[in-house]
Amino acid sequence: MELRHLRYFIAVAEAGSFRVAAERIHITQPAITRQIHDLEAEVGVALFERSSTGVALTPAGEHMLKDARAVLGKLEDSIRAARHIGAGLAGSLRVGFVENVSWDGVVPTAFARFQAQAPDLQLQLVPANSPEQLRQIEADTLDGGFVYAFDALPAGLRLLPLQHRHAVLAVPKQWGWPEDRRVAARSLREKRFVLFPRQTYPAYYDYLIRCCHRAGLTLDIVQEVTTEAAILSLVSAGIGAAIVNASNRSRPPDRVTFLDFADLKVKIPLGFAYAPKNRNPALLRFLELLEALSAEMPKS
Repeated sequence: MELRHLRYFIAVAEAGSFRVAAERIHITQPAITRQIHDLEAEVGVALFERSSTGVALTPAGEHMLKDARAVLGKLEDSIRAARHIGAGLAGSLRVGFVENVSWDGVVPTAFARFQAQAPDLQLQLVPANSPEQLRQIEADTLDGGFVYAFDALPAGLRLLPLQHRHAVLAVPKQWGWPEDRRVAARSLREKRFVLFPRQTYPAYYDYLIRCCHRAGLTLDIVQEVTTEAAILSLVSAGIGAAIVNASNRSRPPDRVTFLDFADLKVKIPLGFAYAPKNRNPALLRFLELLEALSAEMPKS
């Protein structure tokens, strides 16, 4: 039995006539008659009662018609789903992100546009720091991730550059510093700082320390915590100041003041990391969207 047998059977059942069914599906009447005979021979029971005025379904034919429609309907659903998956409109996409990139700029815009383009696709978002994302992309537990890339990516991964963020100074609001103040790095020598441990992201840690040294600032680090959310919690509590991503201004803690530096420049390069060997069609569509967005948006 082939799918065409079911299609011909449904056509005859709906038309009530071999001649009319043949005209509708554009084959000859002898051909469709022969196919129905072959189907009945394989099933082992008559599916139609023939008369001079046409044909009618037998009880066995009525039962088979319901199942035949279900089979072809399921097949059409499968074909449609396969086409959507192949076009990157269905299936799933696992994307990592550093939490602060999702508050403004290219990343939330990308997520919103992609969901609008592919509403049937499951977009799985996984918050993680940049080194952890790269490990997961290598292990194929992420399709890609928005990372801050301060050194070369592992072999086999590629980076699509997107934007440059910058760093600002976060101080406890209880210090009473005006928000429009621009701060010279050298003036902070006697201040206590909260920072992340070097093992969290060695490349960024070393880069940040170098930038501070060039500006004449040696950080007096009194406490280390692994996330910027935790760092800002300690700043809120008055433990010390911190140098953080300017994106935090989009979600400012109530007890923290953010200030620009007058002489300290810390560029934070944002990009999308992925493995070119990953042929997930949804990833390819997402990359196309990111390339278009990157051309639209300012680089810093």
